Amino acid sequence: MPIFEYKALTSNGRTKKGIVDADTARDARSKLRNDHMHVTEMWEVADRKQTKKDKSVSKRTRKTTPAKGKKPGGILSKEIEIFQPTISTRDLATFTRQFATLLRSGIQLADALNALVEQTGDSNFERVLRNVKEEITSGNNLAEAMAKHPRFFSDLYVNMIRAGEASGHLDIVLTRIADYLQKEASVKGKVLAAITYPAIMVVVGLAVVLFLMTYVVPKITQILKDRGQPLPWITELLMGISDFTKDYWLYVLFAFVIGIIFLKGMIGTDAGRLKFDSLKLRLPIFGNLFSKQAISRFAMTFSTLLKSGLPALDSLKIVALVVNNAKLTQVINDIHARIIEGADIATPIRKSKVFPPMVGYMVSVGEQSGQLEEILDRIAESYEEELDLSIQRLTAMIEPIIIILLAVVVGFIIAAVLLPLLDFSAMG
Repeated sequence: MPIFEYKALTSNGRTKKGIVDADTARDARSKLRNDHMHVTEMWEVADRKQTKKDKSVSKRTRKTTPAKGKKPGGILSKEIEIFQPTISTRDLATFTRQFATLLRSGIQLADALNALVEQTGDSNFERVLRNVKEEITSGNNLAEAMAKHPRFFSDLYVNMIRAGEASGHLDIVLTRIADYLQKEASVKGKVLAAITYPAIMVVVGLAVVLFLMTYVVPKITQILKDRGQPLPWITELLMGISDFTKDYWLYVLFAFVIGIIFLKGMIGTDAGRLKFDSLKLRLPIFGNLFSKQAISRFAMTFSTLLKSGLPALDSLKIVALVVNNAKLTQVINDIHARIIEGADIATPIRKSKVFPPMVGYMVSVGEQSGQLEEILDRIAESYEEELDLSIQRLTAMIEPIIIILLAVVVGFIIAAVLLPLLDFSAMG
């Protein structure tokens, strides 16, 4: 069924933009009139996109054809891809749970999607759902329709939907997906909260120190210089730091920006990403946090896929794509290769040196007892609890450390300013 975009005036005179699906433009206008809207402009989505494409063909051919020996894309295309529309994990979890509830109630697939289309508040996601519904009414299955929108539905999501359709238990699989997405969003939120709080404290502290060193301290030290008296070493040191900060802060900022660009470029390569993610797991304070998050995500994802009916080998392929750590992805791919050679799952996990020994032994017990999914759930729950405790300890430890460091810096500035003033007072 065609999809039309429109601009219309509501009954209270406000302009509204949106999309509507109908067999013809006349039917679309009729639908909108029934909703008390006066259409001022309407076009079919595919037609407008095709028109824009046709108009820009010669321009693209003339200006964007890559030079000989060069590939199109690069950093610019990656940056553009970042700003493409997507959906948050929590919103996707809410949609998935509502979808499962509708199907469990006996509502047909297309009707359930239609109900979800009408209540979504995200225009981009609404357009995606309308396209998915159109694909289904055209005879495609749900997994194939969702696979055409990878920025909204990941490989994990699509493969679980495919398994649910094959088993005839799509509503149960959707509930599992929703639970998984909710837990994933919760774990991400906890780690982000643990990192954000100390980061804000550091930024605010550095801003205060920078203000003191570039604005306040130079005014005070100028007064001390005008007196012509010898100054303590601590004051001389402060003046040197202040002069450097005031004269070269722009160069420092430039070097920092260059460093960030270089780091992003390095992470953009496979080898660089592997080194960066390996370093993350070995960091003295945050490494333990990142490691527990990655292991929890591995166990939770693997368990969810196995429960949905996917074979272990297929599940491991998908898990390797979603763990979001290149080092762990390398280990999982190695486990996959070992299993193909005839090994069990637990042995390569124990030999990986990335997973703690406890994980390998628990997976071994799960394989032997035939309860691998339940064991993986316990591992995920255990590491999620450890993650909570680690975050609490980290927050409790970092806060006083940052406060002490800031107190030392501010105390150094105060001492460097007060000591010569006290000496002048004693001389006077």
